[in-house]
Amino acid sequence: MRRRLTLLVAATSCLTLVAFLVPLALLLRSVAADRATTRAVADLQGIVSVVGTADVEVLRLTVQQLTAGTGRAVTVFLPDGSTLGTPAERTDAVELAAARGQSLTAELDGGREIVIAVQGRPAGTTVVRGFVPRSELTAGVTRAWLVLAVLGVALVMLGLLVADRLAQTLVRPITELSAVSRRLASAELTARAEPAGPPELREVARALNHLADRIQVLLREERERVADLSHRLRTPLTGLRLAAESVRDPGDAARLTASVDAVERAVTGLIQQARWRSTPTTGARADAVAVVRDRVAFWSVLAEDTGRTVTLDLAEGPLPVAVSADDLAAAVDALLGNVFAHTPDGTPFSVRLTAGTAGTGATLTIADSGPGMPSGLVRRGASAAGSTGLGLDIARRAAAASGGRLDIASGEQGGAVVTLHLGG
Repeated sequence: MRRRLTLLVAATSCLTLVAFLVPLALLLRSVAADRATTRAVADLQGIVSVVGTADVEVLRLTVQQLTAGTGRAVTVFLPDGSTLGTPAERTDAVELAAARGQSLTAELDGGREIVIAVQGRPAGTTVVRGFVPRSELTAGVTRAWLVLAVLGVALVMLGLLVADRLAQTLVRPITELSAVSRRLASAELTARAEPAGPPELREVARALNHLADRIQVLLREERERVADLSHRLRTPLTGLRLAAESVRDPGDAARLTASVDAVERAVTGLIQQARWRSTPTTGARADAVAVVRDRVAFWSVLAEDTGRTVTLDLAEGPLPVAVSADDLAAAVDALLGNVFAHTPDGTPFSVRLTAGTAGTGATLTIADSGPGMPSGLVRRGASAAGSTGLGLDIARRAAAASGGRLDIASGEQGGAVVTLHLGG
């Protein structure tokens, strides 16, 4: 934008200067020629009175003195055909002046010819001819043109300098607005733009600052609502813990207590994430074998109660993946929860964990023999079974955080096959 504004001003300045300087240059040349012609006419007028009354010898001496004093070529054509002064041929202008008795000027190749017809001699009309060379007609014109050219270049450079400064005053606020918008896009919600520049840009800066303030307010309200909702879950969790402790079977009590502890940890993490904005944890690692084994063991109890057969195939661990243990556990729970939510009781399923195809990471495959899963569900909030539609999105985001992906396909014998590729 800055360069375009500068080029626009340069083009406008050049056109303006051309429209102004070209006529001025032509006018200067015309004035210089007229000035030289006027001087020549004045010199010739000084001998007109002598030409009409004096004898030939006096006229000859007068012409010689004029030629010597001015250095101008002056020729007097007498009526009898003789000439005095600088030798010259009788031109058409001389013949015309002698025939009509009129004074005139004529343009020649080397300059300008001035012809004055003088009446008064008995033999007829005498013609006084003066010649102004081209160098005298254009004297000072070249220097004046150079001055105009230098002035024009100086004006253009000054215009470019002023245009560059003006463009800078426009571009700098725009650049700052762009930088602030990028900072806001990077979740730096404390970034604010300083209103500067033209009124329109100042209005844009104020609008951007208002937008940032509004985003902060909305995010704070959303976090508080999520945190409040999560906090309300603590009361039923406390009741579940008390119920679990009252179970007589020690094994069942320990299992229920562990489940309640896991849910409570998830709720606590949700409260912390909702109340305090945090950047994604870099360098998070987890052992996929340990996490998958633990979550399958948790869901195996429910599978046994619903008559489902679970086939578990785990690679020899450990298999480190670039995602935290909590996020990976949430992804596995979401995928296994979908199996229980979208297949009838008694439907078998298998869980297979292998090393990644690139030698790093891991590949988790969960297959069932149910009715299958419609395509196009890996989208937050999308569900064809009345659920929240967040399970597959949780798994997808966990895979994406590790540099992997989530694939959904149909099995050879029917059912759904969900493959979670985790990067290492």
